[in-house]
Amino acid sequence: MKKIISYNVNGIRAALGKDLIGWLKQENPDILLIQETKAQPEQIESNLFEELGYHCYWFSAEKKGYSGVGILSKEKPDAIVTGIDNDKYDIEGRAIRADFGDISVFSTYHPSGTTGGPRQDYKMEWLAYFQEYINKLKKERPNLVIGGDFNICHKAIDISRPEKKKGVSGFLPEEREWVSQFLESGFIDTFRVYDQSPDKYSWWSYRAGSRGKNLGWRIDYHMVSESLEEKLKGASILADVVHSDHCPIVVEMDF
Repeated sequence: MKKIISYNVNGIRAALGKDLIGWLKQENPDILLIQETKAQPEQIESNLFEELGYHCYWFSAEKKGYSGVGILSKEKPDAIVTGIDNDKYDIEGRAIRADFGDISVFSTYHPSGTTGGPRQDYKMEWLAYFQEYINKLKKERPNLVIGGDFNICHKAIDISRPEKKKGVSGFLPEEREWVSQFLESGFIDTFRVYDQSPDKYSWWSYRAGSRGKNLGWRIDYHMVSESLEEKLKGASILADVVHSDHCPIVVEMDF
């Protein structure tokens, strides 16, 4: 059984200052997928993770203090691949992949379009390219686990007060349609296999006490290839873990 956790830490150095290591020691996942490190590899105290038995792999944005992803794994991967073969996106450090036998695990951080205009265009272009990239990759690596911050709520159940979020980036019809199409291309939204209830979120704005009122968004996902469906053993959201404005999400798999 493998426990895989995905966590947008909103700055890994800040999260380490809030006892991320103590939590990790207790939770003890086999694989931890990290997004938004906001750090260069040399600025991250990898030794703290290595002392817990993790191999650490980082892919940072060229711009300092921005974006960045990582994979921590108890088992040494057969291969690590950074980026998605496109400099336009890879300079922002948004995807890293680890291969274990015939299974590939991604940590991905989809762009946010909250500032609108060019960044929303960039987000939509990234989404189209990401789908294309994954379609090609599946021909040689069909068994994929894609964990991370997708920056999109798929359905009304995935967001608080959906009636007030019309026209808001992260809940736009074209973004939600992209998630539907991505799932139709052969993926499973693992959390919804186990939990169909409302009010389950993975991100809350720091404004207006949103977290205390549970006015949140479910924008973090573990999407797995349909070929891995039989290996799924559980999925959950750890909403009470508070190193970030996001919380960790879990998928358990038998591989």
